[in-house]
Amino acid sequence: MIRSLWTAATGMEAQQLDQDVVANNLANVNTVGFKRSRADFQDLMYQVYSKSGSETSAGNLIPVGIEVGMGVKPVGTQKVFTQGDYQQTGNAFDMAIEGDGFFQVDDNGSTYYTRAGNFRINKDGYLCNSDGLKIIPEISIPQETVTFTVDKGGTWTAADQAGETLATGRIELAKFINPAGLTSLGRNLYDKTEGSGEPVTGNPGDDGMGTITQNYLEMSNVSVIEEMIKMIVGQRAYEINSKAIQTADGMLQIISNLKR
Repeated sequence: MIRSLWTAATGMEAQQLDQDVVANNLANVNTVGFKRSRADFQDLMYQVYSKSGSETSAGNLIPVGIEVGMGVKPVGTQKVFTQGDYQQTGNAFDMAIEGDGFFQVDDNGSTYYTRAGNFRINKDGYLCNSDGLKIIPEISIPQETVTFTVDKGGTWTAADQAGETLATGRIELAKFINPAGLTSLGRNLYDKTEGSGEPVTGNPGDDGMGTITQNYLEMSNVSVIEEMIKMIVGQRAYEINSKAIQTADGMLQIISNLKR
């Protein structure tokens, strides 16, 4: 009887974690470049009373054994890197990646990775993100620039009013063999881990890299309807596990009253 109490408790804890993940997804439904997370679970070890295929005293084989599970445990919260919707902004410094790849930004010598392409110019003329982290390789835009263009292959050009080229360069993207293994740092940034593998850098459109679309932003890939359904299912699962605890407690109460 005590076993069912602990088993149902693991179910409640698992559903609570799942609701935490869903809540974070919904909170970031309008966050540029955000990728939704998914909680993954595994069943716990089983208590085996009789093993399937074992022999009885009469020499017969047991077709089905008796195994009682001990509950569930969370094993990971996986980022799902499906493409988000595109939103046209008309801002020349907004860029979206169509396909695989991440923008690279520099944070005091450390390289981090992001899908958020809402860049801007700092006081020194460098293209950077909302936190002032410069894009890698650096993009320095002259003060006389009137038009700034980026093609699909990441080649950018800054031109003056007469259309003369003032500066040019190329944006470099990075991709990972296992992007789900990246660690989330907040601020729309990811960092590499042993699970993600080392980044492979290259030009947009080359060797499987995504391409760049200027004047657009990639929005969150969170589906509100899907997350609401998961929230309802998780709530009901939480309630059912709580009912299992109440039922087990009621059975223990019946046992404790037998001597009365």
